[in-house]
Amino acid sequence: MSVRRIALLALLDITDGGAYANLRLKEAEHGLPRQDAKWVSAAVYETLDHLIYIDYVLSRYTKGRQKPAIRGILRMGVCQVMFMGTPPSAACNESVKLAKEIGKGALAGYVNGVLRAVCRDVGQAVPLPENTRERLSVQYSYPRWLVDLYADAYGEPFTEAMLSASVRDLTIRAQAPYTAEELEAWLAARKIPYSRGTAVPEAFRLQAGFDLAAEPLFQNGQITVQSESAMLVCRALGVRPGMRVLDACAAPGGKTAYLSMLMKNAGRIDAWELHAHRCELMKKTLDRLRVKNAEVLQRDASKQYPECREAYDAVLLDAPCSGLGVHGKPDARYGKTPAVIQELAALQAQLLDCCASCVKPGGVLVYSTCTISPPENEACARAFLARHSEFDAVEFDACLPEPLRKRAAGGMLQLFPHLDGMEGFFLAKFTRKRAE
Repeated sequence: MSVRRIALLALLDITDGGAYANLRLKEAEHGLPRQDAKWVSAAVYETLDHLIYIDYVLSRYTKGRQKPAIRGILRMGVCQVMFMGTPPSAACNESVKLAKEIGKGALAGYVNGVLRAVCRDVGQAVPLPENTRERLSVQYSYPRWLVDLYADAYGEPFTEAMLSASVRDLTIRAQAPYTAEELEAWLAARKIPYSRGTAVPEAFRLQAGFDLAAEPLFQNGQITVQSESAMLVCRALGVRPGMRVLDACAAPGGKTAYLSMLMKNAGRIDAWELHAHRCELMKKTLDRLRVKNAEVLQRDASKQYPECREAYDAVLLDAPCSGLGVHGKPDARYGKTPAVIQELAALQAQLLDCCASCVKPGGVLVYSTCTISPPENEACARAFLARHSEFDAVEFDACLPEPLRKRAAGGMLQLFPHLDGMEGFFLAKFTRKRAE
């Protein structure tokens, strides 16, 4: 099976079958040579990242609705020419071959004609819709309802700046006892370009990729992948050695491992996860990273457990969310609707209520998501405070750098890629009042 056919089948499973891009691509890349695996991943992710724009371009050269497989071939062909630097002749010829390979030879001439017409006009500006919000939807490939959500909340200029920003660097950190200084020396020796995090100095943003999973440092648990936003969420919890901590929705385990490091592997972390297979994956991750003070438990954080009532000094609820703030999930924006956002907000409220019961008087609860979605973020946090008079919002202290502390309000902070150079996480911090 050709590499392009592997990419096409993965793309169709994601766009037409509802598969998660990251999981489907792991399956697609399995057993492929590294260069082929990289091409498959790039072709699928670039197509998804520009999907609405690609369809808008194709609408100028096609009539009616194509069958999914032909539409997928055309989408990948346009993506290769416009966003991957593939020579037009190669993109056309390979797309024609792909149509024949999947048994659509009768439509090979149609594929060839459409793509050659697109290639003929490459370099000429494609006229975009005059309506500002419709233009933003097409130009940046965001569904119109999502553009409206952002523009209503933040204004159109802010929304355009946000949608045009990109945070693509791979971010890694050291896991103790390996130190950030040792990691920096290793990167310099390997001549791997990087920059230090602006909010978390332990974050190293790599400007050139390498096969991280094959590195002994990774295999031995001395380094791990983690976004600066995710690290910031952990630091906001303010953990110390000796605390009892709950990481309520802990898989895949990266935050648990960082919390353990901040606690100097002392104290106790209960890491909850609903699904058994994800518990097993988390155990392997924590073993690799030499985490000694965390116990993985298969538990549903949307339920209350009497033995956990007021049992924890600090609780982190990194809640299931729409994932709209993560740069590596372009498929997230297409599978969501306003109804899905409301369903997620209802689940998040239930999780918050249950996790709140676990916090000791004087203890801290941090609520976080990896999304830019006011109904899941600010609205959810405010509604929690309205339901729970026993909690107060807490202003962020030295866990955040001063520029972020200034922007935080009422114990809440939304991170934006164009303002912070980080993924679009949200965090809110609450403390349980002590009995008078």
